Amino acid sequence: MRNPGSKLGRPIVGLAAVLLAGSAFASPASAAPAAPAADPSFAPSALASKLDTQFGTKAAGSYIDSAGKLVVNVTDAATAASVKASGATPRYVTRSGAELAAADSTLKSTLKTPGTSFGVDPVTNQILVTADSTVTGTKLDAVKAIVAKLGDKARLEQTPGTLSTRISGGDAIYTSSARCSLGFNVRSGSTYYFLTAGHCTNIGTTWTNGSTTLGTRSGTSFPGNDYGIVRYTTSSVTISGAVGSQDITSAGTPAVGATVYRRGSTTGIHSGQVTALNSTVNYAEGSVSGLIRTTVCAEPGDSGGSLYSGTTALGLTSGGSGNCSSGGTTYFQPVTEPLSVYGVSVF
Repeated sequence: MRNPGSKLGRPIVGLAAVLLAGSAFASPASAAPAAPAADPSFAPSALASKLDTQFGTKAAGSYIDSAGKLVVNVTDAATAASVKASGATPRYVTRSGAELAAADSTLKSTLKTPGTSFGVDPVTNQILVTADSTVTGTKLDAVKAIVAKLGDKARLEQTPGTLSTRISGGDAIYTSSARCSLGFNVRSGSTYYFLTAGHCTNIGTTWTNGSTTLGTRSGTSFPGNDYGIVRYTTSSVTISGAVGSQDITSAGTPAVGATVYRRGSTTGIHSGQVTALNSTVNYAEGSVSGLIRTTVCAEPGDSGGSLYSGTTALGLTSGGSGNCSSGGTTYFQPVTEPLSVYGVSVF
């Protein structure tokens, strides 16, 4: 994970170790498995993803409330009626989806300060901008000025710690100068790969589990995105589609308010809630957009690790601030993007 300044990957000097997706090593099925039944616990998130696509900026975001119901923000009666007919609860808000999208676009072009992040907070119907402990003095004044120009469409919060990328996943993976975590094992036909954070795969080409060479980097994307893919070149390990003991059978996008789990080689399994989607983080190395913001903690060595809910793969640990003693904020690269870009699937 990273702090907009701190990455959760660690050159074996500093940041957290990469998370390997679950039990990275188990035997691959010889034939494609039958399509698994949908995970019922993921139903509200699946509906949220569907409605977000259906309504676009006609809605102003959605979230799962304390009762487990999906709430969709609306500003007009027609959209409210459609939301209700879909099985979700409409909620009238002041700021439209189009207004918030415009504000987000403005921030993407004007706010580049390392140590800052921003994304739509659907619960407060605003853009939440955060600044970590490195943003002080004239830098902080400049950030405040940018946010102030957006009026009540945005608010600024200062957070302790430093935003940085962190390396880790479920099981630890290593390259010459870094330790990260494997996110998810994936495949294309009979060829197997694993996904991890791009700020990890940028560091090295060959990856091991500490004693055995696992494979070679096939692709990497960071900054802008934060994902990479490594092709297995060994036959001396068996490859599992699980994260620890949790079987993974599909991939998706969580809703704001959903409970999610992260597994990493530094801190193990921790849970928390999704607080925003499509967040932008300004790391020291550059900006990354489209991230999932959560209350899950992570530490150096957890970069690249798995974010999941039940049997559904959600994301790869990118970065954040805080730790697992006092808590913190962690950002994740949605896993659906690299799955599509590389033409691979979870199993």
